[in-house]
Amino acid sequence: MFWRKKQRSEPSPSRLLLWVAIAGLIFGLIGFGELPEDLLRASRNSLHPTRASGDIVFVSIDDRSLGEVGRWPWPRRYHAQLTDKLTKAGAKRIFFDVIFENRSSPADDAVFAKAIERSGRVTLPVRLRSGPDTEPKTGSTTPDSKPLELFTRHARLGTISVRYNYQNAVWHLPYSVRVNDQLIPSYAASLAGRRMLTETEFTPDYSIDPGSVPTIPAATVLKGDFPESLVRGKDVVIGTDSEAVGDQYFIPGVGKMGGAYVQILGAETLKAGTPVSLGWIPAFLLALGIATFAAVRKNPVQQGLIFGGGAAALLIAPAIFESRLIFLDVTPGLFVMITVGAVLAWRRYRVRGLVNAVSGLANLSALRANRSGRDQALIVARILNYAEIVATLPANSERQLVDQIVGRLSVGSTERTFYQGDGGIFAWFEERRVPFGNHIEALYSLFRNPIRVGGLPIDAAVSFGVEIGSSRSLSNRLGSALVAAEEAAHDGLKWKFHDPDSLQDASWKLSMLSQLDTAIDKGEVWVAYQPKLDLASKQIIGAEALARWTHPEKGPIAATEFVAAAEQHDRIGKLTDFVLDKAVAAAAQINKRGGDFNIAVNLSARLLTDRNFTLRLSALLARHGVAPRYLTLELTETAALAGSGQAVDMLLRLREIGVNISIDDYGTGLSTLEYLKKVPAGEIKIDQSFVKGMCDNRSDRLMVQSTIGLAHALGRTVVAEGVEQADILEALVEMKCDVAQGYIIGRPMSLESLVKRITVERKRNVA
Repeated sequence: MFWRKKQRSEPSPSRLLLWVAIAGLIFGLIGFGELPEDLLRASRNSLHPTRASGDIVFVSIDDRSLGEVGRWPWPRRYHAQLTDKLTKAGAKRIFFDVIFENRSSPADDAVFAKAIERSGRVTLPVRLRSGPDTEPKTGSTTPDSKPLELFTRHARLGTISVRYNYQNAVWHLPYSVRVNDQLIPSYAASLAGRRMLTETEFTPDYSIDPGSVPTIPAATVLKGDFPESLVRGKDVVIGTDSEAVGDQYFIPGVGKMGGAYVQILGAETLKAGTPVSLGWIPAFLLALGIATFAAVRKNPVQQGLIFGGGAAALLIAPAIFESRLIFLDVTPGLFVMITVGAVLAWRRYRVRGLVNAVSGLANLSALRANRSGRDQALIVARILNYAEIVATLPANSERQLVDQIVGRLSVGSTERTFYQGDGGIFAWFEERRVPFGNHIEALYSLFRNPIRVGGLPIDAAVSFGVEIGSSRSLSNRLGSALVAAEEAAHDGLKWKFHDPDSLQDASWKLSMLSQLDTAIDKGEVWVAYQPKLDLASKQIIGAEALARWTHPEKGPIAATEFVAAAEQHDRIGKLTDFVLDKAVAAAAQINKRGGDFNIAVNLSARLLTDRNFTLRLSALLARHGVAPRYLTLELTETAALAGSGQAVDMLLRLREIGVNISIDDYGTGLSTLEYLKKVPAGEIKIDQSFVKGMCDNRSDRLMVQSTIGLAHALGRTVVAEGVEQADILEALVEMKCDVAQGYIIGRPMSLESLVKRITVERKRNVA
């Protein structure tokens, strides 16, 4: 129903597996994994080291032997001596890994030919052109080099042709090679006694330690200084093993060695059994099966264990098979598992960054990334008391709270996707043709009933903001919808559209608060005073101090704009201290002239938790020599209602030092007798929305009249604000209201104008 089901934009596991399977097939067919395959096989060889059988002896033409003879190629009489001495020692067969394709000294050639004839057990090499781009195993091929006919009359032929890779390593050896329509066995096959006339290849087992191959320096053989038992009844390979001569190949896991070792290790492999190469298909299919099994798991831990076990199997299990000469290529399979595992891990990581950790709903980052929402309207619901609700819930109950909230928001459209932000923000997209007003008001009504979490009833306050759609980014649109929701809450509305025109002054609003502090210091902020009339004596007995800001460029700034912003962003303290200082100074100046003149100042609810406020206020009154009874602090009814026990204690301390407390905007909050009993206020100011309509609206008149009666019964003074018409003033007199404030009595004015008016009225009364 919500995000937790599955994102539509996410590819299904079957689609992912299909694409990876295709890519893996291509990977295997083109041999893309040759390099890592070779490295893995070389590493696995160390897991099952093997020793050579000892049936093949290597006579090495090494650096020492080359040094003693003093030249290369050797005169062929030296090869004749090697043949005679090894034959005499009882060697079973003698394999020369030296090419004899060109004529040398006739005498030396004749000596060597006679030695071959006498021995009758010599094999000479045929070599085809070899390398990475050559396939010596197929086709009728003319050899690059073969022995002189003089030598082949009494000798067998074998091929030493190999294919080597970029590393100069040989991973495949032929059983035989076709030369001039004749199959010639490889040295490896001949040494192993495998007369397999087939052009297929096998994989040599490089777990066989070349150091375990019995080796005799050629110089030692030439001197006859070696035990004949070392070669008796064994095959002997004569070849070079010197970097100075060349013919070096890379033996995996060891390094560069003479080319004869490749043939010897190949022969040792065939002696141990017949190698079987299964290729890459079995491991590929196994990996695809493991990846499929893991991909359909929902639990990421299970997925990790399956992929980890599968990877370990592909990395280690081949070593067991290779010890039995069964060779597998695993890199295409590893490619499949690594790719599928990486994609699934990336999806989890990406989704984790786009999902609320508590509820599992998409978060606001996911909303910003939803391109399809650009053409839709954006609606934001803000639970105003979300933090307070969560703070009172039992542990691990927030998820249940979110489910309850989303359940209500989803009424009327169960398929919509919700996005959750911090602090009780929920958002979703709607088609623009949907009638927002009726739908949102219906949702608002649902929240009038308490939410139940764990059997506990909870009242959730909600407001809605709508951004109907624009060319701006989703981040900007989201910000606009949030602002609209905040403005709706501030204005007491259920919901509000974002006003695009408000963006024109966005930079000013962002910098207003920082400029306000500077404006106070520069004297751009000043205090106006709106007089209050005592309806019994018809005298001005006080005034309300009101902050005013005249900006040097923008002119007068509405108090509703900068005061509300300062209060919302917890920067009201400096402004309040400034107004209090000016107001108390004004009260001192006026009261020095005689009379009892009271100054009223609005007090932000945020200051009710400031423990130092009463100390600062007492010091301020003492500095100006003003009795506390001449100061009234006005607190809005809504703020007083939201106040904690700490706030009420603050009001009591203010009353104790003699300051008057007034409830401002009375009637706009949730007035109850319990509330009037709890708040230590001596004055009630009836909100102007009731006063202005009392002559035209019977309900407003009754509200004002009943409030005056109730307040007097409780011993409270009543102030009616917003009095602008004479008939309203007369009606208030009839109702025995105590004080009136409004334009008909006087607009906000400077201190000089207020003092002048009071002076004139006092002189008139005296006269």
